[in-house]
Amino acid sequence: MNTRLFAVALVVGLAACGEKPQALVSNTHDGAAYTGTGKAFVSPDWKPGDKASWESHLKARGQYGQNDYSRTN
Repeated sequence: MNTRLFAVALVVGLAACGEKPQALVSNTHDGAAYTGTGKAFVSPDWKPGDKASWESHLKARGQYGQNDYSRTN
């Protein structure tokens, strides 16, 4: 009886050690960010596919929109 209990505990304990494979499953668009999404909700100054405009918008957003030091001064 004691060996059965030990065997069951061993099987349950080893079953907890298994790990299922973790695969990244994604149906996202893998193109460059500046190519756009095809949605109508974009900045009016930016045209999809214009890399220079995309980079200037990101720079302005980082400098003025998300920089707390520039907001406090």
